[in-house]
Amino acid sequence: MIRLIASDIDGTLLPYKEKALPEELFTEIARLSQKGILFCPASGRQYNSLRKLFAPVADHIPYVCENGAVVFGPGNPGPLLGKTAMDRRLAVELCRNILALPEAEVLISGADTSYLCPKREGVVEEIRDGLGNRTVVLDRPEDMPEDIIKVSVYCPGRLEETRLALVFRWERAFHAAVAGAGWLDFTLADKGIGLGQLCTSLGVGMEEVMAFGDNYNDLPMLEKVGRPYLVASAAPELRERVPGSCRSVLDVLREL
Repeated sequence: MIRLIASDIDGTLLPYKEKALPEELFTEIARLSQKGILFCPASGRQYNSLRKLFAPVADHIPYVCENGAVVFGPGNPGPLLGKTAMDRRLAVELCRNILALPEAEVLISGADTSYLCPKREGVVEEIRDGLGNRTVVLDRPEDMPEDIIKVSVYCPGRLEETRLALVFRWERAFHAAVAGAGWLDFTLADKGIGLGQLCTSLGVGMEEVMAFGDNYNDLPMLEKVGRPYLVASAAPELRERVPGSCRSVLDVLREL
């Protein structure tokens, strides 16, 4: 029996470059809730960004945010159910490493705020207006005023070169995962850890969870749940690790 549905957003529910979710999704979320099935976004996005995206049902669903580093329950605002902070010294060193790379911008995540040390004009507006994040500009990473839960690289033009420059050095300290077009995320948590914290809070077994994803940062979640699905646009090499597949999330939700 399925009691919880967790879905990645960008590339899974929301095609890249699109800004709004289909209205039918909110109808399905409400219908499934009446059947005792809770829907949960599981994303690299910030809590504030996800609440805007899911505005019609925002107060009625939980959220696994920042690739599992923070988890919020339903409400406005919902209760904080889980937070996994990075080692501050190492996280700041990683930020400095990112800032030294050509064309790479760093985004430092708190529980519900994105902190940036912008190197080029317009990047703050891209994050604030394009993703709907709550943003604050810092002079330097050391000025971060709260726990660091995620450090992200934003490098649309040279992500692969940037990934190669960073992952070998940092893979022993943090989880690293490509999180969408132009994004590489470093955390101590992952979506599997965040989803596990949510399930513990709700009293739901992982075998009672259905999950959807399309990229490497979704694997820790997909490999733990009872019914995992990759959408049609998923990276082909992931199909050897995740048996379930579907054309779209809505196709599956309509049949529940």
